[in-house]
Amino acid sequence: MPSALALPLDAPDVAAPGDWEAVYRAHAPAVARWAARLAGPAEDVEDLVQEVFLVVQARLPEFRGEGKLTTWLYRITVNVVRGQRRRNRLRRWLGLAPAEEPEAPGLAPDEQASARQALATVYRALEALSERDRRVLILHELEGLTGPEIAELEAITPSAVWVRLHRARKRFASRVAALEGRR
Repeated sequence: MPSALALPLDAPDVAAPGDWEAVYRAHAPAVARWAARLAGPAEDVEDLVQEVFLVVQARLPEFRGEGKLTTWLYRITVNVVRGQRRRNRLRRWLGLAPAEEPEAPGLAPDEQASARQALATVYRALEALSERDRRVLILHELEGLTGPEIAELEAITPSAVWVRLHRARKRFASRVAALEGRR
């Protein structure tokens, strides 16, 4: 059973062409959650959501309704996040943008340091995965989606979800161990 953080797969999936504001109101929280999880703590989620809905506004008249609106929104979010991550990696590689430290507000300073280190380790380990394995791991482990739900969003078979998830978990655990010096 999906957690409360799961995708709104049962949310209304119909919108009149040009009614992007209704789509925004109904789906912006889910898009923000997807963007935050897929992009990691160093990315500006508000900017990503804005970019996603600029694409939605431009392309909503093209949406034929043959698939679910949530699946369409998820694919746009994935593409926007992928582009942003690629641009930021290039900026960091060129030395144009410093790598940001993830924050953990509301904790004591020593707890903040531990939380920042743990979160940084998680996202560094996620960086070692292929984009598709990374997405499947995030959707299952962080979003709490089932295999069939992930299969629908990723447009793959449920058996492919489980193969990717198994591979991603193994690589993730290996990378975390290496980062923590336990190898």
